[in-house]
Amino acid sequence: MNPVVPSDPPPADAASAALAPITFEDTQVAFAHKTNAQMQKARLLFASFDWPWLVRAGSAVTVFLLTLGVPLVAWLVRRTVFEQFCGGVSIPDCEAAVESLGRVGVDSILDYSVEGEQSEAAFDETTRETLATLEWGQDHPHAAFGVFKVTGVARFELLQRLSGGQPLTAEETAEWARAKERVARICERTQALGERTFIDAEESWIQPVIDLLAEEMMARFNREQAVVYNTYQLYRTASLGNLAEAIERAREGGYFLGAKLVRGAYMEKERKRAKELGYPSPIQPDKSATDADYDRALRLCLDHLDRVAFCAGTHNEASCLLLTDELAKRGLSRSDPRIYISQLYGMSDNISFNLARAGFNVAKYMPYGPVRSVMPYLVRRAQENSAIAGQTGRELRLIRSELARRKRVS
Repeated sequence: MNPVVPSDPPPADAASAALAPITFEDTQVAFAHKTNAQMQKARLLFASFDWPWLVRAGSAVTVFLLTLGVPLVAWLVRRTVFEQFCGGVSIPDCEAAVESLGRVGVDSILDYSVEGEQSEAAFDETTRETLATLEWGQDHPHAAFGVFKVTGVARFELLQRLSGGQPLTAEETAEWARAKERVARICERTQALGERTFIDAEESWIQPVIDLLAEEMMARFNREQAVVYNTYQLYRTASLGNLAEAIERAREGGYFLGAKLVRGAYMEKERKRAKELGYPSPIQPDKSATDADYDRALRLCLDHLDRVAFCAGTHNEASCLLLTDELAKRGLSRSDPRIYISQLYGMSDNISFNLARAGFNVAKYMPYGPVRSVMPYLVRRAQENSAIAGQTGRELRLIRSELARRKRVS
């Protein structure tokens, strides 16, 4: 028995993989890139997510101790939750993870996940780092997309004022011009390098100006193909209609629409704010409504594939199967470059690796950055796994199944 290195997945040529039925239960394929030690660590981590109170308390204490600069805490975070959900602290530090995914046909999306910054210097640094990921991608065949948040290059309060239609001071007008220049620089470089970039979605009360800016960039840089992608959160009631209207504007404007489809990441915050301020919640009434709109969005993009390129960012197995079925029904290639499927690094490996093995374009969203700076992202991941019904249980079941399989064949 080898207690460290996992067994290889069964070999399969492209033809047989393409003909085989899609399944997300093949744990040998799902975890072929992970050692036994990594699997055991993941098992303990996801088991801890079954205790929501522990996740909330532990997250608060960890963030506090990190602000105090306690070295042991940073070391512990890096070797547990950071190792599970992040590629590294820098671009070179991510290369081993990128290569590991690439060997089994899964691409990577490097995401500089530093959040909560407010200074012009920090915005400039995020811009430089985002550009660096694009340059890095030129030499790495498994780099699929660049990505950034507008709040990484512009102040949140400024975006809120713009989205609310409030007049800007002369100083704020100059600040907004600098922010737009940063975004344009990223998008222009993306086009020059022949790459693609996601503009991530954010809170609903700053999303209007982000949508306008994303479409402005698409109108400039998506003349020949989709280079810039906007993100649509389908847990919002307005998103499906917004997507349909954006497709029509792209058609009328003679440019291509890039769309990343996700369910969403700010549900509790959105509902709380709507209740406190007394306006209707922008969030779907329940999960089934979100699921229905998400699947409608998939079909809508496929209906307009002559004008749309899209990435289905989802951990939902039913939506992934729907997309694979639709491609087959419409006679579209599984490797059509206009269509990608993506999951977060460290989650839903059963979806990512089985789809990649079957010939689909698959990419993992791989956050990176200094441990302290990416803690807001890591806290969200921990709380999301703790709060979403079935998420932790599914991950644990698959991990335990693969560990038991390895033990049987050893």
